[in-house]
Amino acid sequence: MGVSSGPVLVLQMQRMGDLVLSFPLLLWLGRCYPGRQLHVVAEEGFFTPLLPVSPPAAYISWAEAASGALHGQDYRLVVNLSIREDAARLAGQLTADIKVGPVRGPDGALRVRGAWQLYRASLVRNNRHNRFHWADLNALDIVPFSATQNTHFAPPREPKGQEARSVGVFVGASEPGKRPDAAFYAGLLRELLDRGLLPVLLGGPDDIPVAQAIRALFDHPALDLVGRLSLAELVSAGSTLGLFITPDTGPMHVAAWTGLKTLNLSVGNVNPWDTGPYQPGHLVLRANASCAQGCWACSRSGVQCRQGLTPRRVAALAATILRGPAERLERLQMPGLTLYGTQRTPEGLFGLRRLGLPEGRGVSVAPGADELAGVFWRAFFLWRLSGAEPGPVRAAWEALAAAQPRLAGSLRRSLPALGSRAARLAARLGQPRSLLAATPPFWRPLAGYLEAALENEDATEESTRRCLEHLEALAGLL
Repeated sequence: MGVSSGPVLVLQMQRMGDLVLSFPLLLWLGRCYPGRQLHVVAEEGFFTPLLPVSPPAAYISWAEAASGALHGQDYRLVVNLSIREDAARLAGQLTADIKVGPVRGPDGALRVRGAWQLYRASLVRNNRHNRFHWADLNALDIVPFSATQNTHFAPPREPKGQEARSVGVFVGASEPGKRPDAAFYAGLLRELLDRGLLPVLLGGPDDIPVAQAIRALFDHPALDLVGRLSLAELVSAGSTLGLFITPDTGPMHVAAWTGLKTLNLSVGNVNPWDTGPYQPGHLVLRANASCAQGCWACSRSGVQCRQGLTPRRVAALAATILRGPAERLERLQMPGLTLYGTQRTPEGLFGLRRLGLPEGRGVSVAPGADELAGVFWRAFFLWRLSGAEPGPVRAAWEALAAAQPRLAGSLRRSLPALGSRAARLAARLGQPRSLLAATPPFWRPLAGYLEAALENEDATEESTRRCLEHLEALAGLL
């Protein structure tokens, strides 16, 4: 069978933020498949206002796709980035040389194609130690590191004149638990004004009740544009701001993509490694609470990830960002909170670098077990799924063993049990998440992946062999 000369197709039928996080993939596909048409199926209400800032692509509405507009075309590549059932069915119905992501086949079975897409599927309620951004996971099955390494995103623009005093404060989020409350925002407005900064309230039509609650608590004048701007107007307004303070939400990704300096207040059941502002040069503020190190759904009362996130501290940080010098961020002490800067890794992927000084003292403090585990699993999956060298995995394990010798000993002793459970699951597939639920927390990234891989291929002999090879490779390192 010859190679199709047809277009490349991306199915992204999620929300606005997910569509913006597909933009890096669209850039890379344009470079990896030069001369080919690039088609994107998305919700018209999301892609239409984003057309001015999107990489070159022909957008097709889901209504058109559902009515058969894509049928009869041979595609070189179909990438399904959606979790919707109708997207998986569409991916299964189309003709393509290569398919990546969830595909519902003619036999009715749902299969996730691509090792990295399968890894992403395994992160559901299991993302504590994940160190790969969604934007990178969109691409890792099909885009080589040579493309990501040669991609250079411009740093956020430096504000000048009045812009250096103007701060956008976005008050919305996809759900209330993913943003601070109205009292926080009212206090933040006061603190920003006290520092000579000019706050502007921003949000969509659904955020008007939040803005009303803020204004009821704040009796000073502040520009309130909540619900008054289209997305295109929000992008235009962003060009007049020096800083954008926002929860993890779609407009945050639009701001980062368009070069507006972003301070992400990472609260609620989000993980900045998964969905923080993607381009380098932005900032993320996150609580140090254990449950905040990788949260899929909040299971604790009191929203511990909001503790320590006070209006005064956030306003002082905003003033430091705007008035510099940048070196001051390296010396900040924020007990109970961690400030990160977004950056690129040697592979050209997303990374977070801890800024500021450790709590209490300006002395070097060894990384904690969570941080060491994240470094280890990042190196492990790059080795096993992308063919990277094993040296970084070995170095990450040695660093963990040196810093946490008792934990390392316990992990060595518990690894054979993981292998035994995986073998039993392969012999007789159990209930969903049966392997993951019985696994110690450190091993869950691998347990989740092995379980997803076995379920994805009905524990065939080939899939079982690959899973056991992962375990044998890990045992050889330890």
